[in-house]
Amino acid sequence: MLLRKLREEERSLYNSVVTHPLQSWEWGEFRKKTGIKIERVGLFEGGKLVRAFQVTFHQIPVINRAMGYLPKGYLPDEEQLSTLRQLAKDHGAVAIKLEPNIAQPVEAKSAHKTIIKFLEDHGAVPGKPLFTKYTFQIDLTKTEEELFNNLQSKTRYNVTLAAKKGVTIEENTTEAGLEEHLAILTETTKRQGFYAHSPEYFRTMWQELHGSGMMRIFEAKYEGKTLASWIMFVFNNVLYYPYGASRDLHRDVMASNLLLWEMIHFGKLIDCNTFDLWGSLGPEPDPKHPWFGFHRFKKGYGGTLMEFVGTYDLIVDPLWYKIYQIGDTIRWKILRLKAKIAR
Repeated sequence: MLLRKLREEERSLYNSVVTHPLQSWEWGEFRKKTGIKIERVGLFEGGKLVRAFQVTFHQIPVINRAMGYLPKGYLPDEEQLSTLRQLAKDHGAVAIKLEPNIAQPVEAKSAHKTIIKFLEDHGAVPGKPLFTKYTFQIDLTKTEEELFNNLQSKTRYNVTLAAKKGVTIEENTTEAGLEEHLAILTETTKRQGFYAHSPEYFRTMWQELHGSGMMRIFEAKYEGKTLASWIMFVFNNVLYYPYGASRDLHRDVMASNLLLWEMIHFGKLIDCNTFDLWGSLGPEPDPKHPWFGFHRFKKGYGGTLMEFVGTYDLIVDPLWYKIYQIGDTIRWKILRLKAKIAR
C-alpha cells in the first residue's frame, strides 16, 4: 500500500472513489477559492487508487492555529490516522474533525459501536457536529408507483393539491437562478432566524460546481412567482438536497411538497439510486425543536431514517484544542445572536 498526495491529473480517478459531494475534487476547489487550505491523499494498492480523502484546514480566529475537517469520508485506518496527524502538524492544526460517511438504519447500531470504539481507542473524542447525525434516504430504485405509495397520506394529498393548483417545477441552474435563490434565502433566514452562508459563498460555489453538473437549482412557481428555490447536488448516482429557501407566500398551494416529489422524479430520470435529504432529527424528535417542522416534512416522503457514526475530533494538540473549543462556543453564540437581530 502507498499513501501519497494527489495531483490535478488524477481528478477523475479521485472522484470515482470518494462517496460524497463534500469529498469531491470540485468541492475542494471551491473551498480553495474561499481561502481554505486543502490536502488530498490517495491510498494505492498495486498501483491502483482504491481510496482517497480530502481534508480542509480552517484558520482559527485570533490564534495562529487551524482546525482540520474531514467530512463524509471513509473511516480512516491506523496508517491513515497517522497521515492525518502529520497533515495536522504541517498546517498547525489543533485537531481534525472526522464525520465518516457511514450510516445505517437507526434500528441497527452494533456496527457503529465497533467503529466508535476504534476511533476512541486511537485518540479521537466526541466533537461538536457540523453535520446532523441523522438523515432520511429514499431508495430511488423503487418504481414511481411504489415511491408514491410510500408517501404519508397527508403528503400525497399535498403533492396532488399543488399540482391541481397549478404549481410548476422548473430547473434554473443559471446565474439568474442563483440570484433568485439568494433573494429567497434572505427572506427565509430573516423569517426563521437561522444562520446561512453569505451570498458570495454561494456565488463562488456556483462558479466552481455548476459546470460539472454537480450543482443544480430548481424552482417551484405559482402564478409567475417563484415560491421556493432549492440547490441540489448530484454525485456518483446519489441525489442530495443540501439547501432550500422558500417565500412566506401562497403557502396554501403546497409548492415545496410538489418540489420534493419532483426531485424524486428527477433523481430517477438521471439514474440515481438514492436520494439523501441531507439531515433530520433523530428517531424521537422533540416537537418543540426548531427543526421539527422540517423533519416532519421530510419524513412524509417515506424514506429510511439513517444514523451516521457521528462527529469525532482527532486531537493533535490538547492544550490548544481546549482553547479552540472555548473560542468556538463564543463564536457560535455571536452568530446565533446576529441571526436573531436580523429577524
